[in-house]
Amino acid sequence: MDLKFTSMEQDIINMLEDFCVNEVKPLAAELDEQERFPTETLEKLSEMGMMGMYIPEKYGGAGLSYNTYTAANEIFNKYCASTACMFEVHGSLVTWPLLTYGTEEQKQKYLPKLASGEMLGAFGLTEPGAGSDSSGQKTNAVDMGEYWLLNGTKCFITNGYYASLYLVFAMTDKDRGNKGISAFLVEKGLKGFTFGTKEKKMGIRGTATYELIFEDVKVPKENILGKPGDGFKIAMSILDGGRISIGAQGVGIAQGALNELIPVIKARKQFGRSIASFQNTQFKVAEMQTEIDAARLLVYRASQLHQEKLSCIKEASMAKYYATKVANDVTRMCLQLAGGIGYTREYPFERFMRDAKITEIYEGTNEIQRIIIAGELGIH
Repeated sequence: MDLKFTSMEQDIINMLEDFCVNEVKPLAAELDEQERFPTETLEKLSEMGMMGMYIPEKYGGAGLSYNTYTAANEIFNKYCASTACMFEVHGSLVTWPLLTYGTEEQKQKYLPKLASGEMLGAFGLTEPGAGSDSSGQKTNAVDMGEYWLLNGTKCFITNGYYASLYLVFAMTDKDRGNKGISAFLVEKGLKGFTFGTKEKKMGIRGTATYELIFEDVKVPKENILGKPGDGFKIAMSILDGGRISIGAQGVGIAQGALNELIPVIKARKQFGRSIASFQNTQFKVAEMQTEIDAARLLVYRASQLHQEKLSCIKEASMAKYYATKVANDVTRMCLQLAGGIGYTREYPFERFMRDAKITEIYEGTNEIQRIIIAGELGIH
């Protein structure tokens, strides 16, 4: 498996690293403290052409590889997981399914706007009673001939109020269970489409996580993605890519925390010497970096398969499960080694730890990932 980037891709990766150091990192604590959406960062990324990284050039995108997009996800998360979530949902959960399942008319209509940042995407699958079990969907869409009539509620929707194009899943034939779910492209501003609660969260507090409410919303007939009943299949394939992105998120958060820790332990003195000089500290740092690198390899293995349009169900679940476990283990240890200052908001360690927790929950809990891995191994 060749994970080398072209010189152009490496230049873009380096540019994004510099951008994050200069533009994303300085805002991270403020976004977290104020629970504020990174509007100014979205505008700058749009100007840079980075909101359509792997959208083909014919649709206004940068036409970059999926691996470059994965690298971007990791970089953003080293500095601000909230900003990364905005970027990931837009790219993995809205752009990719449009590219894969959209009609040419849908691609022509929406991809240029998604690539330019004129439109921000959001993904509406989860409901209060339908998280891991998507067959419990209560949101429904009825074929009214000229349009679909959409009713229901979605919760925990990242990019919430700030998005302008939502990929929404609804039951169109309840008797068929999962095979009765369909996917719809729903634009913000349609009559009857409103927003409910903005969630107050433990971590990724700069993301806009909202409830979506649909009351007799008329969705144009041409805005169904795929065919009626394809929704579950589409959602599951989307989540393969989404899980790769969350794996990259785990790697980025863990690497970011460790990068911040190293100068702290070199400067912090106990018993007359730097705590970095103690063998226990050195062992912990070595273990953490080894775990991060192992997680990174799992993520890029899955990313490479996804890029080649090969099946990566098991590999994506492994990457998501392991990388997010590493993120939680590493951020806790970094805070521990930082000592008392690690528990204060003056340093980013407690934020890294809070941000890491959600990675084990969304895009399919880590319990679900283990079930998927076992199933792919023939254990049911």
